[in-house]
Amino acid sequence: MSEKAGHDEETHPFHADEERKRQKRIKMYKYIGIFIVFQIVVMTVFGLTVMKVKTPKIRLDNIYVQSLTANAATPSFDMNFAAQIRVRNTNWGPYKFEAGVVTFMYAGLPVGQVYIPDGKAGMRSTKKIDVMVSVSSASLPGNTMLGTELNNGLLMLTSTARVTGKVELMLIMKKRKSADMMCSMVFNVATKTVQNLECE
Repeated sequence: MSEKAGHDEETHPFHADEERKRQKRIKMYKYIGIFIVFQIVVMTVFGLTVMKVKTPKIRLDNIYVQSLTANAATPSFDMNFAAQIRVRNTNWGPYKFEAGVVTFMYAGLPVGQVYIPDGKAGMRSTKKIDVMVSVSSASLPGNTMLGTELNNGLLMLTSTARVTGKVELMLIMKKRKSADMMCSMVFNVATKTVQNLECE
């Protein structure tokens, strides 16, 4: 009986030590599991935000009319104005775009164009390009509603443009993206100002 009790006393510290080691292993595995889950969450968020490539936007803004002559009887118009083209990049990397053209139209027919030089919109920033625009009704056919509009003191134009380039992420990934613009604008002939400007 005394030998058995002595044997239990010898084995008890061994079992207690093994139990402590087992608890430490379980705790370590828990920490590893939590770390792996955390890494998966971080990588998922990173992939859905930073690494997701969004299409840049191109818009027309800050129109300032320098000269405007219009004749409702003819009907005809000639206009020069300063404007700003904005290429907005919301990506976590620069957007390098090629040269493009903005076409200004009346009733779907071209009345003027302006050149967009190639350039770069930095990470989450907007590239602003100042341009001078000249538009004229010289190439329009005589069956438009231009005379009626000018009699009402208004001139309505639209503009379209597309720039194509590449978004660069983490210096390793490049994604080709094209930015499109469609704007409509209303000019007040009497005040020689832009009355309304909307871009999509």
